[in-house]
Amino acid sequence: MKTHVLLLFLLGSITHYAIGQEVKDNRPNIVFCLADDWGWPHAGAYGDSLINTPNFDWLAKEGALFNHAYVSSPSCTPSRNAFITGKYHWELGAGANLWSTLPVEHQSFIHLLADEGYVTGRTKAKTWGPGDLESWISHHGAHPSNKAYKDFEEFVTNTAAKERPFFFWLGSADPHRPYQKGVGQKNGIDPSKVHLFKHYPDVETVRSDVADYYWEVQRWDSLVGSVIAQLKALDVLDNTIIIVTGDHGMPFPRGKGNLYDSGVRVPFAVYWGSQVLKGRQVEDYISFADIAPTLLEAAGVAVPTDMTGQSFLDILTSERSGRVDPQNRSDIVFGRERHVPAQEKPNLGGYPSRGYRNDDFLYIRNYQPALWPAGTGLLGSTNYPNQWYADCDGGPTKDYIIANKDKNLEHIFAYQLCFAKRPAEELYDLKKDPDQLINVAAQADYAEVLESLRQKLQQRLLELNDPRASDPDYDGFDNHPYLGGGGGKKP
Repeated sequence: MKTHVLLLFLLGSITHYAIGQEVKDNRPNIVFCLADDWGWPHAGAYGDSLINTPNFDWLAKEGALFNHAYVSSPSCTPSRNAFITGKYHWELGAGANLWSTLPVEHQSFIHLLADEGYVTGRTKAKTWGPGDLESWISHHGAHPSNKAYKDFEEFVTNTAAKERPFFFWLGSADPHRPYQKGVGQKNGIDPSKVHLFKHYPDVETVRSDVADYYWEVQRWDSLVGSVIAQLKALDVLDNTIIIVTGDHGMPFPRGKGNLYDSGVRVPFAVYWGSQVLKGRQVEDYISFADIAPTLLEAAGVAVPTDMTGQSFLDILTSERSGRVDPQNRSDIVFGRERHVPAQEKPNLGGYPSRGYRNDDFLYIRNYQPALWPAGTGLLGSTNYPNQWYADCDGGPTKDYIIANKDKNLEHIFAYQLCFAKRPAEELYDLKKDPDQLINVAAQADYAEVLESLRQKLQQRLLELNDPRASDPDYDGFDNHPYLGGGGGKKP
């Protein structure tokens, strides 16, 4: 099967003629569907029986469901920059931070598709960002994903997408905060049955907040379904690669902006008609930096040598399920720099950290443990007015945990996990502690494992051009301008 697919790419990537007749360009169409703040495991295909995601579930059933997809950074701008460039966020200078930019020396793989004959476009709803692309657009002549359209229908109607292969980026603000309080329960989502991460107190306030998040995830899934229906109507579904995922974890404490599974692990389903066997469950680890080279290879477009992400096309088109490439896909690295400047003034930096994960362990290196992982809660001490744990989005769950941080052991534990300072190293035994609650880095029984994972993280970061690999005190990311507002204000 793999040989057949590769031959199809080679033939389809060339516009050629036979006896005066143009041969149809059979390269695959691509629709990339990216939700805003949608994290793993909140989809029916992952076993969440309460949340209603029929379109994501259909794509997983008719294509491949990836169980280990991770963003480069659990923050909107750097996550999207990694996707666009095929590079890890720490290679992108200012592009490693939220509310930043994309330096002009880095190119968009979507432009490379356009250069090779693809019709490209995006929704007006959020694709890249947030930040300022003025210099990048001036240098490259267009937005990284080119022209914006109201929706997919307008794109198809007003371009040559019916005659040529196309790339379309479907964006949305769902399920980003704020939420209409109680909207989940009003629409039939039972708060008592939502999936609740164990780092939250099991109370009605939190459960209702998660139910509201569920409702926005369901609205996002409906948007994806509308595009699937249009692809069917155009009779191009079978030759279209559809990827549906989120840019990082849910906008809750210890989620978005954190290096635990609740922050960096995302839903990820890929459909491609007969080219991807139905119902495959893939255990290989993939990064957002790997998507661009994968799609370029699928389209028969040369992958730039400076892309550090690695194509997983061979995994996608394999007939096997489970771990397809154990030699190269049994672990993953990720990290974060500045989300918002939430520390005590005059510090305008972030909370730099890196993570390494495999099937057995999660190891996190926090480079500045004296700082607050979610920002300081000391009002009046921050760079922006009225900031309050500003690296965590405001909402009922955040407010409840902080207000009740001394109530009992359950609430003390929740506050410590979500907002308190963290040690320089964290280590979680995933076989014993899949929820990543108990840090065993200081336990003697794990000393050898800790040292091994230190070395593995260091080696990977060196290979992937991370400036912190050679200089843990590197402060370059903190010196780039922050172009957003304060965020995280006390209600």
